[in-house]
Amino acid sequence: MQLNELKDNEGARKNRMRVGRGIGSGKGKTCGRGVKGQKSRTGVAIKGFEGGQMPIHRRLPKRGFNNYTRVEYATVNLRDLERAIASKKLDAKKNVDRAALVEAGLLRSSDKLVKLLANGELKSALKISVDKASKTAIAAVEKAGGSVAVA
Repeated sequence: MQLNELKDNEGARKNRMRVGRGIGSGKGKTCGRGVKGQKSRTGVAIKGFEGGQMPIHRRLPKRGFNNYTRVEYATVNLRDLERAIASKKLDAKKNVDRAALVEAGLLRSSDKLVKLLANGELKSALKISVDKASKTAIAAVEKAGGSVAVA
């Protein structure tokens, strides 16, 4: 068999139905949409409409709420700090603040507040300034010879 002899199986490729091409085509005039009304027009989808029956999204009870006063924190673990120091992305001698964490790639942006968590082990003595820190994280940093400033 040669490359120029390759071909699809019979019926593997089917032509798209071309609508609106005259009465003789079988899909002329109304193009299979029926007649009149909103759904016969193009670009209309009545989402959630169940023919006048109460839609399911209105039959089901509401659950929960969105707390508009919630404060979201970006978390940084001690393990992450130690890895960044080992890969020379963070300088252990300088103060570690939000800008330094963004520069090291531990945070995506400096918009969110930062919370320090105690997952992992810290060997370097760091001066860290964050918005919030867990008690065990503060204890671990101080044990390593560093300090945590909570704003």
